[in-house]
Amino acid sequence: MRPFEAMLSVANLIGCLVIALPRLRRHRRAGYLVAVPVIVGSVQILAEGVRWQAVPAYALALVLPGAWFLRRLMAGRLNLRGWIARTATIAGMAGCAIVLVVSVALPVAVPVFHFPVPTGHYGIGTVTYHWVDQSRPEVFTADPDDHRELMAQVWYPANPTPGAGRAPYIADADAVTSASARLAGLPPMLFSHFRYITTNAVAAAPVAEDQDRYPVLVFLSGLYGFRSVSTFQIEELVSHGYVVVGLDQPGVVATVRLPDGRQIENLPIGDIGPLVDQSIEPQPTTPALNGVPQPDGLVPYFAQDVRLTLDRLADLDAGDPQGILAGHLDLSRAGVLGVSLGGRIAAESCLRDARLKACLVMDDPAPADVVAAGLRQPTMFLTRDADTMRLERQRSGGWTEHDIATTLGTMRAAYARLSGGGYYVEIPGLFHVNFTDLPYWLPPSAQLGLTGPIGGRRGFTIINAYTVAFFDQALRGRTSPLLDEASRLIPEATVTIRSPLRQP
Repeated sequence: MRPFEAMLSVANLIGCLVIALPRLRRHRRAGYLVAVPVIVGSVQILAEGVRWQAVPAYALALVLPGAWFLRRLMAGRLNLRGWIARTATIAGMAGCAIVLVVSVALPVAVPVFHFPVPTGHYGIGTVTYHWVDQSRPEVFTADPDDHRELMAQVWYPANPTPGAGRAPYIADADAVTSASARLAGLPPMLFSHFRYITTNAVAAAPVAEDQDRYPVLVFLSGLYGFRSVSTFQIEELVSHGYVVVGLDQPGVVATVRLPDGRQIENLPIGDIGPLVDQSIEPQPTTPALNGVPQPDGLVPYFAQDVRLTLDRLADLDAGDPQGILAGHLDLSRAGVLGVSLGGRIAAESCLRDARLKACLVMDDPAPADVVAAGLRQPTMFLTRDADTMRLERQRSGGWTEHDIATTLGTMRAAYARLSGGGYYVEIPGLFHVNFTDLPYWLPPSAQLGLTGPIGGRRGFTIINAYTVAFFDQALRGRTSPLLDEASRLIPEATVTIRSPLRQP
């Protein structure tokens, strides 16, 4: 709970006790205490902002003065028998207690959370860019003259600045969360409090100067996500000296809000699903978008966004119009990581662009052309076992036997064809959403069956450990005992290693 929310709960508790307990009611000035919740609630709304999780606390704060006034008004006018008075008092106390419990439980269960400080020694700066690819049409808008547009947020190593204001978790949070909720069939208000959540990043902070250039990673979110959906992982990488670029890709994320106010929302799952699954296995009917057949699906189209990103980063390194990143991007050490559909796009990007030197694919099938051709870059496949997927199906749905066989089968097949070597890592106990920030969104998610039994924070620790170790080895040549098949540093995980093939 935020500070003023906690103060409001305490004020409500005192107000309930004043009304319910005769000893407190006898004090002439006790009535002033029932007005305190109204004052504290008003300050809370002004200082921290209103949110639906606090509605029971607001309601109780308003009811308490009325209850006090009514009780004083009726005193001496209505003589009730002792047992009736006691019953009324008990009922009032019980009602007050129930509302108090709910008013505390909701903000705790669905909090305005804070991201822990990452373990690396760098601070985090961030800046956002709008990029247009004049060579490609935008297939997700009705205007045939529209070109492909992306929003790209860059997080980069900066000097720690403890007192500086923190950047928001989601830019245009109301638009993004409303679109995500609609596509998932959930009430938009469910995520309305995301507008108050901040990160460890500082907008436009100076780049840390202890190195001239930093390796660059492109982060790709899953379907209906957003560019910062795995901030736990992004911030950890940046704190260890990586520049990370998160993309809002039309057709992948829930919605893209462009600088001129235009908004490109994604398609319902029945429309977008076949278009992205076509890259894994041919659909019964060739999917089409706006009447145009897409025999290869949309994953190759999305992979071109990574190509555009590398091109634009090269331009920024030569001359950043915002005066921040120029001369600091080491694009000779560039990699890509993606979760869910983003992992599929990451693999496709590595197949098509040799500028990428490392690839991390998290919990998603590999495209058929990647399985057939194999990847040249060092690649890590990060996933879980079939039994954990079945447990996820049992608790929260999804993950048919076909989904499980396709996901694990194509990832293992792509791993077996790696010519650049790599790793296949299974972490039992992780559910699919454990690869995102969702455990922070809803702390009781494991108890509700939404996240895996491994626990949110433990899952984040393991994912981050393998992520940093892999990119350190692939892009910096730093070996890690964590990437040893015999290592038991993380006992939950199983690591399989494929050595690079010798060149003829």
